[in-house]
Amino acid sequence: MCSDIAISAKNLTKRYRIFGHPGDRIKQALTLGRVKFHREFTALNDVSFDIKKGEIVGIIGRNGSGKSTLLQLICGILKPTSGSIIVNGRISALLELGAGFNHEFTGRENVYFQGAIMSIPKEEMDRRFDEIAAFADIGEFIDQPVRMYSSGMFVRLAFATAIYVEPDILIVDEALAVGDMAFQRKCFERLEILLSEKKRIVLFVSHDLRQVERFCSRVIFLRNNQIVADGPAHNTCQLYYEQANQDAMVEFTANKSSRAKITGTGEAELLNIHVIDSNGHDIQEIQPGDPLRIRVQFKLYVPLRQPELFVGTQATDLQYLSAASSAELNAPIHFEPGDHTIEYRLDQFPLVPGQYFVRFAIRDEHFRLLFAGEGLCPFFVSTDSTEFDRPNRLLNLRTEWIVGGLHYQYDKSDIKSRKA
Repeated sequence: MCSDIAISAKNLTKRYRIFGHPGDRIKQALTLGRVKFHREFTALNDVSFDIKKGEIVGIIGRNGSGKSTLLQLICGILKPTSGSIIVNGRISALLELGAGFNHEFTGRENVYFQGAIMSIPKEEMDRRFDEIAAFADIGEFIDQPVRMYSSGMFVRLAFATAIYVEPDILIVDEALAVGDMAFQRKCFERLEILLSEKKRIVLFVSHDLRQVERFCSRVIFLRNNQIVADGPAHNTCQLYYEQANQDAMVEFTANKSSRAKITGTGEAELLNIHVIDSNGHDIQEIQPGDPLRIRVQFKLYVPLRQPELFVGTQATDLQYLSAASSAELNAPIHFEPGDHTIEYRLDQFPLVPGQYFVRFAIRDEHFRLLFAGEGLCPFFVSTDSTEFDRPNRLLNLRTEWIVGGLHYQYDKSDIKSRKA
């Protein structure tokens, strides 16, 4: 391995044997392996890469894609089923909350314990301890057993210990997600100081793509336990974002009715509810800022005089986003028993890409709720490659700016300018 390569993986594969019952292990042993009582699960499949000293590499992918398995192989916690992993340097890892700490030891004792694991003399740890304690900033709890710590206090001490033992390779697996924003900022500032020495490398795992792109120069994208992309941070994060949205669409289509909650008196029945386009055709997806049209077909078993109809939209947690009532029309509405169709229209649906639902309800003139449905008719606001470059937000509003005497109007398809 070249002297500037810190980590080298060649055809790295990790498989597990999954037994249906504890006794199946004994049965397989008694047959000397001639009869299989297990199935194999591949956690990582034929992964190869080289990481040079001084690189900051992000590892991204959905849950179960093999990220944690890869880090454990790099750390030597797991042994590969096949292939090889060569590491050149001392590793300090924050793989999960609690890993490497003895919960019966005090914070101080755990700091020295970690130093001993890293083969750092006690005298050296004495010199570093005050800096570690100051960075962790947990006060008198440093001399209390860590089982008494909150998750935030725990990650503060763990991170402080990991970076102040000055490793050649620092591995951070989602640990910073526990800390607050101020602590995360403090951690990244310290990492920048640590990385000013070009010989160190950082492996950073996070589901926060903006954090990964901002901090890492290179990103490895794992999908289905294999590397599907390995390259510049922005390009790889954008690919992951697009793939995640495609996956969300597939899941959305497969679970269209899983959120529906319907209650009623039996006097009204929902027949159909659809999102439609301008031609009246059923659709499942609209573009950000497009008009929203919802067609509702229902059946009444009793006549209604001056009923109130409610139509609105909801987020995935069924939080109300928009709502309208026919009572706002101040118009005489009467329905006889039988089938009826109404349409609800919004000039534009200004929410960001994602999944949304429709709610519909009917109330009679005495304010009795005859029908109420939530989580109905799931639909999707689509996205494209430009969405990843835009800031986090809830609303997708058209905006205007005046910069240097020019008036700019943001349009998703174009940016138009004119003199103010």
